[in-house]
Amino acid sequence: MPVGVDNNDDPIQTNKFYANFFVNNQDNATWTHPYSVWWSSDPVKQGHGMSISHTDRRDFIYGPGDPVKSFEDPSFQQSIALSARELQNGTVLTTDSLTAFSVNVNLAPRRGAKPVISFPVVQGMAFVTGIYNDATVIIQSQKHFLNITNLRLSAQGPGASVHGWNVRLGDGSSWLIYLNPTCSSEIPTLRITGKGTILGPKQFTGTVQVAKNPAGTAGIDVFNKAAGAYPVGATISGTVSGRTGTYTLAWKKKGTEQRTLLMFALPHHVKSFDRETARGLTNIKLASTTKGIATATLADQFTMVEHELPTDIGFDPWSPRLVSVGSKGSAATVSQDAKAAIIKAAKVELARDITKLTNLTSKYYSGVAFSVYARAIYAVHNIAGDTSFTASSLAKLEAAFDKYVNNLEPNPLFYDDVWKGLVSSGSYGNNNSLIDFGNTYYNDHNFHYGYYVYAAAIIAHFNPSWLSKNNGVNKIWVNNLIRDWSNPSAEDPFFPFSRSFDWFHGHSWARGVLEAPDGKDQESSAEDAFSTYAIKMWGRVIGDANLEARGNLQLAVTARSLQSYFLLASDNDVQPPNFIGNRATGILFERKINHTTYFGDNIAYIEGIHMLPIVPSSAYIRKPSFVREEWDQYFAGNRSGALSSGGFAGHIYVNLAIADKAGAVESYDFMRKQTTDSPYLSGSSLTWDLAYTAALGGSLASTLSVNSTRLWT
Repeated sequence: MPVGVDNNDDPIQTNKFYANFFVNNQDNATWTHPYSVWWSSDPVKQGHGMSISHTDRRDFIYGPGDPVKSFEDPSFQQSIALSARELQNGTVLTTDSLTAFSVNVNLAPRRGAKPVISFPVVQGMAFVTGIYNDATVIIQSQKHFLNITNLRLSAQGPGASVHGWNVRLGDGSSWLIYLNPTCSSEIPTLRITGKGTILGPKQFTGTVQVAKNPAGTAGIDVFNKAAGAYPVGATISGTVSGRTGTYTLAWKKKGTEQRTLLMFALPHHVKSFDRETARGLTNIKLASTTKGIATATLADQFTMVEHELPTDIGFDPWSPRLVSVGSKGSAATVSQDAKAAIIKAAKVELARDITKLTNLTSKYYSGVAFSVYARAIYAVHNIAGDTSFTASSLAKLEAAFDKYVNNLEPNPLFYDDVWKGLVSSGSYGNNNSLIDFGNTYYNDHNFHYGYYVYAAAIIAHFNPSWLSKNNGVNKIWVNNLIRDWSNPSAEDPFFPFSRSFDWFHGHSWARGVLEAPDGKDQESSAEDAFSTYAIKMWGRVIGDANLEARGNLQLAVTARSLQSYFLLASDNDVQPPNFIGNRATGILFERKINHTTYFGDNIAYIEGIHMLPIVPSSAYIRKPSFVREEWDQYFAGNRSGALSSGGFAGHIYVNLAIADKAGAVESYDFMRKQTTDSPYLSGSSLTWDLAYTAALGGSLASTLSVNSTRLWT
């Protein structure tokens, strides 16, 4: 159950950055980037208010090795805190206005009392703002205050009532403090009363803002321009035209509204800013924890542009070298040898009992099985051109899917009317959050449900009448899965907007409502991208142009984000230089990155979890040059020993086909030697893997057109 939440019975965001404020003891940190904020569980050392921290990269904790295995932000290192004398033992924290980009956090002296400070906590905020209600201002720091200087701001024009100070902390950092009283005639004062305490006015009503200033006098000038204004929420909008997509994060502003907001942009934002937004970039830069260096930007909204939407990616294997390959009428087709091998594998794989393979207690593994079978049908029908399997195999797939649509599978889905979402019933009655990777607790919904949406898209591709069967229940069921994790509407009373995907970060968060000492996290970036690809293809087969367009735009944003933060080519300029040599991040948390997985340190696991499943969109997300670099570093000649056996090794070989023609040939030759019971095929289909590796250049027909041949260069 959520703790201290007042959301007017609206759906509660489960996977957003601020969930630590309403789970368990409410005392873990929230990362807004570049700051972290928390309500301390140690009031003796950190007070009863809101603690705020920022850590420079030189103060990160780096793990062993070269490249280093990990890096992290030291926990609970309070830089500064906003509190009030009225907050003592018995203080309670509540939240309201929980949206995709913000939350309002309230501190009251006791349960049932009015808050004396409210904090609008918004991703990217340059100031941490406390809204005081008739309270005595106390500002604290565990690092101590060395001195305080009045900025003597102008008393003219917008923001005339804003008063500012510069404080130097014991660690040498400079922080700015701004007070904006509701009564504009009031002239507030601040004074250091002890090494770690600044006392402000009594019975103060208005805002207190703090910000770290790394840029000296020039930085003060920038912060002064924006002081008094603060964001309280955000909305997102977007448009698509051809292969170009534009999306805008627009903030709702309060305070001195005549002033432009100062917001921090992450690297993937800056690299895709439109011209107008880019004009607001400033010289103020602060390290975020796991998202590179953030840049303060004067703007009430960020508009980003993506120029290469994956509109041409469909069900066929795709690469930037050859585009879509395989089906009749495409730029190229696979060789007769490849077709024969695909058909041979399909005879075995499609003869399997798909109902039995998907009659599992795990939503995840059942979804994977559906997807594997669906890919095999498509590969043999469209790539190999053998249609003799299609009718019988499709009938089996539909029958197995019907069991889920009718909620007859083990651990069937329930609608949770507390958090508002579709969850596995596996953890009901036992409170075991480990069952099915925590699906009941909203972990991994995009990973799990994306496989079902993809399988449904394949069914509808071959049998459009399936969509209207039984009064359209199949289509309704799939659409509701998408509503659960990727709802486009903030007005839906049954599901939150965009549960999994974080439009500020450009990727999804896997962790749901479980406590997160290191913040939200994501391990399988590839399954994140796959879930969006599945939405795109579902939109295509049901004729929903808006859904397909959203999928294309979201895939483009995901590609940029993953290539910035997760898939680290040698020219990556975002993550710390002593870490990028790991190539893939491993697990990316909001507080730290650790080059590992939840299930082991084998390098095939760590790199492979960012590859699977290998689908047409994989080569859009994973740049060919990166794939080659990663392969040569870890896997060429089996130098790490990670390719000796196991399903992850199979995924790694198939992934190699993305790199270049030589990689595709090596990849296809390896898969050509496998049988359908090979240990290298865990979670994948030999039928599809043969089709994919052949189509990316491993074994193409000799009748390539001149234009197709040129694409190899």
